[in-house]
Amino acid sequence: MAKLKVAVFISSRGTNMQSLVRACQTADFPAEISCVLSNNLEAAGLKFAAENSIPTRTIDHRDYETREEFEAEITGYLEELNIDLICLAGFMRLLTEEFVNRWRDRILNIHPSLLPAFKGLHVHERAIESGARFTGCTVHFVRPEMDNGPIIAQAAVPILETDTPEELAARILEQEHQIYPLALRLVAEGRVKIHGPRAMIERAHEQTLSLLNPKVE
Repeated sequence: MAKLKVAVFISSRGTNMQSLVRACQTADFPAEISCVLSNNLEAAGLKFAAENSIPTRTIDHRDYETREEFEAEITGYLEELNIDLICLAGFMRLLTEEFVNRWRDRILNIHPSLLPAFKGLHVHERAIESGARFTGCTVHFVRPEMDNGPIIAQAAVPILETDTPEELAARILEQEHQIYPLALRLVAEGRVKIHGPRAMIERAHEQTLSLLNPKVE
Protein backbone atom coordinates (compact mmCIF):
# COMPACT_ATOMS: atom_id res chain seq x y z
CA MET A 1 0.00 0.00 0.00
CA ALA A 2 1.36 3.42 -1.01
CA LYS A 3 2.25 5.76 1.82
CA LEU A 4 0.28 8.96 2.34
CA LYS A 5 2.19 11.93 0.94
CA VAL A 6 2.31 14.73 3.51
CA ALA A 7 3.29 18.40 3.36
CA VAL A 8 4.18 20.04 6.67
CA PHE A 9 3.74 23.82 7.02
CA ILE A 10 5.94 25.71 9.50
CA SER A 11 6.84 29.31 10.30
CA SER A 12 9.60 28.83 12.89
CA ARG A 13 11.54 25.98 14.52
CA GLY A 14 8.91 23.35 13.78
CA THR A 15 9.39 20.94 16.67
CA ASN A 16 6.11 19.22 15.84
CA MET A 17 7.33 18.88 12.27
CA GLN A 18 10.43 17.19 13.65
CA SER A 19 8.32 14.70 15.61
CA LEU A 20 6.39 13.88 12.43
CA VAL A 21 9.59 13.44 10.45
CA ARG A 22 11.02 11.05 13.03
CA ALA A 23 7.81 9.03 13.08
CA CYS A 24 7.77 8.79 9.29
CA GLN A 25 11.36 7.54 9.28
CA THR A 26 10.27 4.27 10.90
CA ALA A 27 9.80 1.51 8.37
CA ASP A 28 6.19 0.65 9.18
CA PHE A 29 4.80 4.19 9.33
CA PRO A 30 2.03 4.63 6.72
CA ALA A 31 2.92 8.22 5.70
CA GLU A 32 5.93 10.06 4.34
CA ILE A 33 6.91 13.73 4.56
CA SER A 34 7.17 14.85 0.93
CA CYS A 35 7.98 18.49 1.67
CA VAL A 36 8.29 21.09 4.39
CA LEU A 37 6.89 24.47 3.39
CA SER A 38 7.36 27.77 5.19
CA ASN A 39 6.31 31.37 4.75
CA ASN A 40 9.53 32.42 6.52
CA LEU A 41 12.91 31.99 4.88
CA GLU A 42 14.56 32.15 8.32
CA ALA A 43 12.46 29.35 9.84
CA ALA A 44 14.86 27.14 11.80
CA GLY A 45 12.88 24.03 10.92
CA LEU A 46 13.93 24.31 7.27
CA LYS A 47 17.48 23.35 8.23
CA PHE A 48 16.28 20.27 10.08
CA ALA A 49 14.20 19.19 7.07
CA ALA A 50 17.12 19.67 4.68
CA GLU A 51 19.41 17.70 6.98
CA ASN A 52 16.90 14.86 6.79
CA SER A 53 16.78 14.96 2.97
CA ILE A 54 13.27 16.41 2.84
CA PRO A 55 12.53 18.93 0.06
CA THR A 56 11.83 22.42 1.38
CA ARG A 57 10.10 25.42 -0.14
CA THR A 58 9.68 28.98 1.11
CA ILE A 59 6.68 30.95 -0.15
CA ASP A 60 6.80 34.35 1.51
CA HIS A 61 3.32 35.80 2.03
CA ARG A 62 4.81 39.28 1.81
CA ASP A 63 5.55 38.71 -1.88
CA TYR A 64 1.83 38.56 -2.72
CA GLU A 65 -0.76 41.31 -2.72
CA THR A 66 -3.56 39.08 -1.47
CA ARG A 67 -3.95 35.96 0.66
CA GLU A 68 -5.64 34.29 -2.30
CA GLU A 69 -2.58 34.79 -4.52
CA PHE A 70 -0.32 33.49 -1.76
CA GLU A 71 -2.45 30.39 -1.27
CA ALA A 72 -2.76 29.79 -5.02
CA GLU A 73 1.03 29.55 -5.19
CA ILE A 74 0.98 27.06 -2.31
CA THR A 75 -1.73 24.94 -3.91
CA GLY A 76 0.13 24.85 -7.22
CA TYR A 77 3.26 23.59 -5.50
CA LEU A 78 1.38 20.93 -3.52
CA GLU A 79 -0.39 19.70 -6.63
CA GLU A 80 2.95 19.33 -8.42
CA LEU A 81 4.00 16.96 -5.62
CA ASN A 82 0.66 15.11 -5.55
CA ILE A 83 0.28 15.86 -1.85
CA ASP A 84 -2.46 13.93 -0.04
CA LEU A 85 -2.47 15.69 3.34
CA ILE A 86 -1.29 18.93 4.94
CA CYS A 87 -0.06 19.07 8.54
CA LEU A 88 0.08 22.54 10.09
CA ALA A 89 2.91 22.66 12.62
CA GLY A 90 3.24 26.20 13.88
CA PHE A 91 2.25 27.83 10.59
CA MET A 92 1.48 31.39 11.63
CA ARG A 93 -0.82 32.38 8.80
CA LEU A 94 -4.60 32.21 8.82
CA LEU A 95 -5.87 30.23 5.85
CA THR A 96 -8.81 31.47 3.82
CA GLU A 97 -12.11 29.65 3.69
CA GLU A 98 -11.48 28.94 0.01
CA PHE A 99 -8.16 27.21 0.73
CA VAL A 100 -9.54 25.21 3.66
CA ASN A 101 -12.50 24.03 1.63
CA ARG A 102 -10.25 23.20 -1.33
CA TRP A 103 -8.34 20.84 0.98
CA ARG A 104 -11.30 19.86 3.16
CA ASP A 105 -10.62 16.85 5.38
CA ARG A 106 -7.01 16.91 4.21
CA ILE A 107 -5.58 19.50 6.63
CA LEU A 108 -4.58 18.64 10.20
CA ASN A 109 -3.66 21.14 12.89
CA ILE A 110 -2.32 20.87 16.42
CA HIS A 111 -3.41 23.35 19.07
CA PRO A 112 -2.02 23.65 22.64
CA SER A 113 -5.29 23.35 24.54
CA LEU A 114 -8.12 20.88 25.00
CA LEU A 115 -10.37 22.27 22.28
CA PRO A 116 -12.96 23.68 22.21
CA ALA A 117 -11.48 25.46 25.27
CA PHE A 118 -8.94 28.28 24.84
CA LYS A 119 -8.98 28.85 21.12
CA GLY A 120 -6.66 31.46 19.65
CA LEU A 121 -3.50 32.96 21.13
CA HIS A 122 -1.94 33.30 24.60
CA VAL A 123 -3.40 29.91 25.43
CA HIS A 124 -1.23 28.98 28.41
CA GLU A 125 -1.62 32.32 30.15
CA ARG A 126 -5.37 32.15 29.73
CA ALA A 127 -5.56 28.56 30.99
CA ILE A 128 -3.64 29.44 34.16
CA GLU A 129 -5.61 32.64 34.76
CA SER A 130 -8.91 30.79 34.35
CA GLY A 131 -8.19 28.55 37.34
CA ALA A 132 -8.62 25.38 35.25
CA ARG A 133 -7.00 22.26 36.70
CA PHE A 134 -6.33 20.64 33.32
CA THR A 135 -5.40 21.77 29.85
CA GLY A 136 -3.56 19.91 27.10
CA CYS A 137 -3.34 19.68 23.33
CA THR A 138 -5.53 18.67 20.41
CA VAL A 139 -5.05 17.41 16.85
CA HIS A 140 -8.03 18.13 14.64
CA PHE A 141 -9.15 18.48 11.05
CA VAL A 142 -9.18 22.13 9.98
CA ARG A 143 -12.35 24.06 9.26
CA PRO A 144 -12.62 27.72 8.18
CA GLU A 145 -13.39 28.84 11.74
CA MET A 146 -10.26 29.31 13.87
CA ASP A 147 -9.20 26.25 15.90
CA ASN A 148 -12.31 24.34 14.93
CA GLY A 149 -12.94 20.95 13.34
CA PRO A 150 -13.38 17.25 14.12
CA ILE A 151 -11.00 16.17 16.88
CA ILE A 152 -8.76 13.16 16.25
CA ALA A 153 -6.63 13.00 19.40
CA GLN A 154 -6.10 14.88 22.64
CA ALA A 155 -3.74 14.72 25.60
CA ALA A 156 -4.62 16.13 29.03
CA VAL A 157 -1.97 17.95 31.07
CA PRO A 158 -2.52 19.08 34.69
CA ILE A 159 -2.04 22.73 35.55
CA LEU A 160 0.09 23.09 38.66
CA GLU A 161 -0.45 25.96 41.08
CA THR A 162 3.18 27.05 40.64
CA ASP A 163 3.13 26.88 36.84
CA THR A 164 4.37 29.72 34.70
CA PRO A 165 3.07 29.85 31.11
CA GLU A 166 6.51 28.73 29.92
CA GLU A 167 6.61 25.72 32.25
CA LEU A 168 3.11 24.66 31.26
CA ALA A 169 3.89 25.13 27.57
CA ALA A 170 6.96 22.89 27.86
CA ARG A 171 4.97 20.03 29.41
CA ILE A 172 2.22 20.37 26.83
CA LEU A 173 4.77 20.38 24.00
CA GLU A 174 6.02 16.98 25.15
CA GLN A 175 2.51 15.64 24.65
CA GLU A 176 2.11 17.40 21.30
CA HIS A 177 5.09 15.39 20.07
CA GLN A 178 3.22 12.22 21.04
CA ILE A 179 -0.26 12.88 19.71
CA TYR A 180 0.58 14.45 16.33
CA PRO A 181 2.35 11.32 14.99
CA LEU A 182 -0.46 9.23 16.51
CA ALA A 183 -3.13 11.26 14.73
CA LEU A 184 -1.22 11.16 11.44
CA ARG A 185 -0.88 7.38 11.69
CA LEU A 186 -4.62 6.97 12.29
CA VAL A 187 -5.48 9.14 9.30
CA ALA A 188 -2.92 7.46 7.04
CA GLU A 189 -4.25 4.03 7.99
CA GLY A 190 -7.76 5.10 6.98
CA ARG A 191 -9.08 4.61 10.50
CA VAL A 192 -10.56 8.09 10.93
CA LYS A 193 -14.10 8.61 9.65
CA ILE A 194 -15.77 12.01 9.83
CA HIS A 195 -19.42 12.14 10.90
CA GLY A 196 -20.56 15.73 11.01
CA PRO A 197 -18.56 17.53 13.73
CA ARG A 198 -17.02 14.31 15.07
CA ALA A 199 -14.06 12.19 13.99
CA MET A 200 -14.68 8.52 14.78
CA ILE A 201 -11.68 6.21 15.18
CA GLU A 202 -11.99 2.61 14.02
CA ARG A 203 -10.43 -0.13 16.17
CA ALA A 204 -9.45 2.38 18.86
CA HIS A 205 -8.47 1.46 22.40
CA GLU A 206 -10.17 4.31 24.19
CA GLN A 207 -8.85 5.71 27.45
CA THR A 208 -11.23 4.90 30.31
CA LEU A 209 -9.07 6.14 33.20
CA SER A 210 -10.32 9.31 34.88
CA LEU A 211 -7.82 11.84 36.20
CA LEU A 212 -8.13 14.03 39.28
CA ASN A 213 -6.25 17.23 40.02
CA PRO A 214 -5.51 17.93 42.82
CA LYS A 215 -5.04 14.47 44.23
CA VAL A 216 -5.99 14.66 47.90
CA GLU A 217 -4.33 12.28 50.36
